[in-house]
Amino acid sequence: MKLSVSDQNTGGDLLLHHNEPQLDRLFYTRDYDYKYFTIAWNRGNKQTVTIDGTAYDFMPNTVLPLMFNQSFYFEYPGDVVAWQFNREFYCIVDHDTEVSCVGFLFGMNDNVFIDLDPDTQRKLKVLLDVFIEELNTRDGIQTELLMMLLKRLIIMITKLARASSFPDVKLNDDRFHILRKFNLLVEMNFREQHSVSYYAGRLNKSPKTLSNLFALYNHKTPIQIIQERILIEAKRLLFYTDKSAKQITYELGFDDAAYFSNFFKKHTTLSPSEFRNSKKMVA
Repeated sequence: MKLSVSDQNTGGDLLLHHNEPQLDRLFYTRDYDYKYFTIAWNRGNKQTVTIDGTAYDFMPNTVLPLMFNQSFYFEYPGDVVAWQFNREFYCIVDHDTEVSCVGFLFGMNDNVFIDLDPDTQRKLKVLLDVFIEELNTRDGIQTELLMMLLKRLIIMITKLARASSFPDVKLNDDRFHILRKFNLLVEMNFREQHSVSYYAGRLNKSPKTLSNLFALYNHKTPIQIIQERILIEAKRLLFYTDKSAKQITYELGFDDAAYFSNFFKKHTTLSPSEFRNSKKMVA
């Protein structure tokens, strides 16, 4: 079952996939013009989800948020419930004060797999039923009600993810928002800005203060986050496009192709061309 609603005035789309035999995204080709964020819930047994060419275990009753620029497919798509929406339907940046998910659920380098406890499973099942009912009800307030339901879904998942990501520390809101804002700034600027000092300046913090904050919560260092985001994009461009290494070098803000090649090999053990060829053999 695939249900959807579209707002012709704004271009906003909301889709719900339930018991669908096909559920995937190919961002760089087929789906480039459809920039949908995805919240996927595995209601079946353990399966594999492949994201940007890398396979991950997708455990039962786990939720996985996915960015619009990620390509993915599921081993058993019929067992996955997925909500998809674009920024025209609900802009998570404009509504960040309400949902606090930007730079955490969406916009982090790492994929966030969120385990659902029995109570949350029950609540999510109730919410799913209401989504289905409202998507089948065409009236003047349908879009407004669905936006409220989507906001409730995002808030529920964000709270659970926050509790599971930082179980042993008390992360106050100010520090949590700094972590999120840093991740968002990296997502927006990693192609041009590669230094910690740039992002620290945007956050009105010193690089040392920023590094200490990340260390306090056993997080990756700021420079690791920046470099990992560059590498993720480099791998995507090598895997999904025919762009040359030189083109990718300049697209990712490097001035010298040899320097970019050394940077890539240092972190992956493969040169850009070796990585591209290895992925072709796997495919």
